Amino acid sequence: MISNHGRIVGAVEIGTGKIAVLVGEIARGRALNIIGVGLAQSRGVMKGEVVDYKEASEATHHALETAEKKAGVRLDEVWLAQTGGHLDAFYNEAAVNVQSADNTVTESDIATVCTLAQQKELPAGRSRIHAIRRPYKLDGRFVPDPEHLTGNRLEVGYWMVHGNESKVSDNIHVVGGYHLEVRELVLSALASGSLLTTAEDRQHGALVLDIGKGVTDYVLYREGHVLATGTVPLGGEHLTNDLAIGLRVTTMQAEMLKLRHGRATVQTRDKTDKVWLNGDMSFGDRPLAKTALESITAARAQELLEVIRKQLGPSFVPERCAAGVVLTGGTAKLPGLEEAASQAFGLPARRGESPSWVKDELKDPMFSTVLGIYQFGLRAAHEHPSPARRKPGFFGALGKLFS
Repeated sequence: MISNHGRIVGAVEIGTGKIAVLVGEIARGRALNIIGVGLAQSRGVMKGEVVDYKEASEATHHALETAEKKAGVRLDEVWLAQTGGHLDAFYNEAAVNVQSADNTVTESDIATVCTLAQQKELPAGRSRIHAIRRPYKLDGRFVPDPEHLTGNRLEVGYWMVHGNESKVSDNIHVVGGYHLEVRELVLSALASGSLLTTAEDRQHGALVLDIGKGVTDYVLYREGHVLATGTVPLGGEHLTNDLAIGLRVTTMQAEMLKLRHGRATVQTRDKTDKVWLNGDMSFGDRPLAKTALESITAARAQELLEVIRKQLGPSFVPERCAAGVVLTGGTAKLPGLEEAASQAFGLPARRGESPSWVKDELKDPMFSTVLGIYQFGLRAAHEHPSPARRKPGFFGALGKLFS
C-alpha cells in the first residue's frame, strides 16, 4: 500500500540501447520502495543524445506509462540521468581567511568559501549538472567538517560537471512531454558508482565503468570522494560495427555474433575453429573463423579501455585505487572484460554487484543507473551537510526532500 505521506519519484535513464524507468516511493525522508518498472527499446537516441525528438519521446513515454501502470500510481516528479559526449568537467577551488577573532571556523566562513569555489562562469551555451565538493582543508590539512575547528585558512574545491544546454534541454523536454517535471539531473556515472561501491571502496579508491551501447560513463573515487568523472562516446555498438565491417555481415548479424561468441580477450587458438553466422543452416548461413571474431571484439574492447585511461590522465594512479575497477552496463557482460580491464589499468577488475536491498529482478546491470539515481540522492543528502547544499540545485532540493 502506498503511504499517504510518501513521495512518488521516478528515476529515468534515456539510453542509446534502452529506456529504463523506476517508480519509487520515498517515505519518512529515507525509506525507498521500488513499486514499478518500465522498459522500452530506445529510439531516436545516439550515443546518449536525443537526435529524433518524436521517436525518443514515444519510447520514453511508453516506458513511463508501463512503470506507472505496474505501480498503480502517478509519478509526482522525475530524476533524470545525464550522459553523452557533450558532458565535460573542470575543477575549481577557493580559499578564505577565518574571520572570527579566536580563529574558530563558523558556518558563515564555510558558506563563503563554498560560494566562491562555485562561482567560476561556465562557457557560453553550457549548463551545470553537478557541483561536487571535495574535502575541506583547514591550514593545509583535510577535515570532513571544519565548523567549530580552529585555524587560519579554509579551502575547498568543486568538480564542476556541465553539459551542452540544448542537449540537456532535449532530455528534459522528452520527459516534460509526458506532463512530468524533471526535478533533478544526475550524472549517470555518479548514479552507477553510488550503487556499486561501498564507502570503504571509495575510501580506498575505485574506478567504476558503466559501458552501455553508445557511451561509457566513468567515475574515479579517491579517499572517499569523487576525483574525476566523464563520458566517452564508445560502447557496445563500437564492437558490433567493427564486426559487421570486418566479417562482412549485417549489423543485426554482428550483434548476435557478439552476444554469442564475442570476447574482450582472445581465447581461441585453433585457427580452424569455426562458428556459424546464423546457426540455422538457412540460405546464406556460413562458417566464420572464431579467432577472427574474437580478435575484432578484443581489439575494440581494449581500445575503449585505453581511451578511458588516457582521458583520466594523471588523475589515475593505480597505487591509490586499491578497490580496483568495477564494471557495469550491458557490455560488462562481455566474457573476458574483467581480464582486459585488469590489464589496461593494472588493477583487479570485477563486475559490479547490486547491494542486498535490490530485488533479484533488478540486479541486471541494465538497472544500475536508475537504481543508482536513488542511491546517489539519498547518500548525497546525508553525507554533504553544508551551507552550499541549501542553495537551489541538486543538493538543495534533496536537502528539502530528505530533511
